Amino acid sequence: MKPPQPRLRPRAVLAMAPGVREEVFGGGTLRRLGELVEIHGQVLHEVSSAGALRALAEAEVLVTGWGCPRIGAGLLDQAPALRLIAHAAGTVKTFLDPAVLDRGVRVTSAAGANAVPVAEFTYAAIVFGAKRAFTLARRYRESGSRRDFTGLAWIGTHAITVGLIGLSRIGRRVMELLRGLDAEVLVYDPYAEPAEVTALGGAAVDLDTLVRRSHVVSLHAPETRETYRMLDARRLSLLRDGAVVINTARGGLIDTEALVKEVRSGRLDAILDVSDPEPLPGGHPLFDLPNAFVTPHLAGAQGNELTRLAESTLAEIARYTTGEPLLYQIHRDELDRMA
Repeated sequence: MKPPQPRLRPRAVLAMAPGVREEVFGGGTLRRLGELVEIHGQVLHEVSSAGALRALAEAEVLVTGWGCPRIGAGLLDQAPALRLIAHAAGTVKTFLDPAVLDRGVRVTSAAGANAVPVAEFTYAAIVFGAKRAFTLARRYRESGSRRDFTGLAWIGTHAITVGLIGLSRIGRRVMELLRGLDAEVLVYDPYAEPAEVTALGGAAVDLDTLVRRSHVVSLHAPETRETYRMLDARRLSLLRDGAVVINTARGGLIDTEALVKEVRSGRLDAILDVSDPEPLPGGHPLFDLPNAFVTPHLAGAQGNELTRLAESTLAEIARYTTGEPLLYQIHRDELDRMA
């Protein structure tokens, strides 16, 4: 009896912007990827040239990353062997036509790995926001006063109420981190079961109740037709004086003009890692208001955090090659309400 033949490694093609392979698949992870799959030598930055189509024609696995060209159903006609798209980043909605899922190609992403640094950033923003760190740092720099709390409605994290909009992967991780604070956590997510929210240590409420009761509101929802500018002028006006608004999700969830009015009045503070528009134009008032802190969409994986994305992708491809269920497979009915 002949011994079983080892399974041939699946043929894989990488598709992402120039430099992304080197950024994400460093520290030996590219070599380890090559132990799981046979990697086509060329990284595709487009999928329309004859060379790209030849590579795709033999690909069973497509490893994508930031800057991946659009993958549509028509492309699948040129890639008859394609069975798996493994995205070494967060959202797939920027490049994936939903029809690809309808054609039976499995899709997975490293969104769970990317959620870790975003949740950490958010937790830090909650603590710094509640301590008025950014406002007081500006006062210290401009006036030299060591501690000037004049006009601040409240300060500190003791017994605060934190409202989380969206029980996403990131929202769940933020809830875990908030167990280290003496905080009440309110959650608004129309797709979450109240019993699940309770089990995680929060209370499920409607959105208006959340904004009325919270000292800090943090957004973790996708941008859809239903969520676009969900924090509009009316809901921002419901926030208590001195409340902090944190957005590490999508800029379009907040009406920027209405937020500027509230922040300029001094009634609200804002910590924004995303904006609408993004990037904000030079000279935008949010850059100069003392109670606004704006960062350039950096909460997600950066620097050595990128290793998590590669490790997550490798683990999913390993499961695929051994026939195990994928942990982070994206299903068609989930796509519309994903970030």
